[in-house]
Amino acid sequence: YNVGEKTLMPYLLARRIRKIDYIIISHFDTDHCQGVLYIMQEMKVQNVIIGKQYKENENYRKFVNIIKEKNIKVKIVEAGSRINIERDLYFDVLWPDSDNIITQNAINNNSLVCKLVHKRFSILFTGDIEEIAEKAIIVKYKNLLKSTVLKIAHHGSKTSSTIDFINAVNPKYALIGVGKDNKFGHPADITIQDLEAK
Repeated sequence: YNVGEKTLMPYLLARRIRKIDYIIISHFDTDHCQGVLYIMQEMKVQNVIIGKQYKENENYRKFVNIIKEKNIKVKIVEAGSRINIERDLYFDVLWPDSDNIITQNAINNNSLVCKLVHKRFSILFTGDIEEIAEKAIIVKYKNLLKSTVLKIAHHGSKTSSTIDFINAVNPKYALIGVGKDNKFGHPADITIQDLEAK
């Protein structure tokens, strides 16, 4: 099932969207990029932003072929980068960090983590990072993580969303991207309990 072909493309076309200004890919696991790769092949895309890659896979190689074929601009970012979209709207990139590359489950734990800021509103996007990356991010950024909305990491898996990380972000709202009745049992009961206790 290709979510790009079956869901995302019809959604965009129904809203008369024919061109994408920016695509941000958190990492190259299939569930985070397959639909977007389809869109990149079928629609005009101007810019793609990815984190610095420390481990390649087949999806990444496919991505490289598409950007060459379609002549799409790519910006590779890492901790400390800022992506300015327009006035009062930008992303601060918090992760991955070349000074602290995580080799354990490298594709997930070096996911692109970025904070969208629009005036007093912010969203922290976390990709599929797990506890080891969350701890490193807390140490690096301490009080800079607070956000209005937290996109819960790794679909609410029990390997992510530690109490310390949730407390550091201190969100008003939490969003979990998950398929109904998925085979992994996401989100984990402990993740929901920790969020409800916040």
